[in-house]
Amino acid sequence: MTPITPVYEAQASATGGRDGRATTSDNKIDLKLSPPKEMGGTGEGTNPEQLFASGYSACFLGAMKFATTLDKSLPKVPADAKVTATVGIGPRPDKGFGLKVALSASLPGIDRAEAERLMHAGDEICPYSHATRGNIEVTLTVA
Repeated sequence: MTPITPVYEAQASATGGRDGRATTSDNKIDLKLSPPKEMGGTGEGTNPEQLFASGYSACFLGAMKFATTLDKSLPKVPADAKVTATVGIGPRPDKGFGLKVALSASLPGIDRAEAERLMHAGDEICPYSHATRGNIEVTLTVA
């Protein structure tokens, strides 16, 4: 494991588990949590998979932008670029639950080969990608 010295730390707490509340220490996030209907819940609140998908997609798009500052041969990320993260949760064959992620990038004006190269460069930089690599299935697709 490569040690890091954080330049920023976020802190959030949850009460009640999947049927509770999540808040950040600065109170910028204060969400009702509930399991999705597919998992027996009401689906009326946010769930952890939605939060993970939101964070991963935003971070991944930022990583692609940062990659272009390191490698000038990469195409610039267009202003209307969009990354969508689809996070799936389901039972594992051994025990408990597991996740899988599909990242899809819409990069208007960039040909497929260059868009794929840009996605792979972002994947090498993104801390979410580092955290998930070798732990869960993550697929990258150009939309």
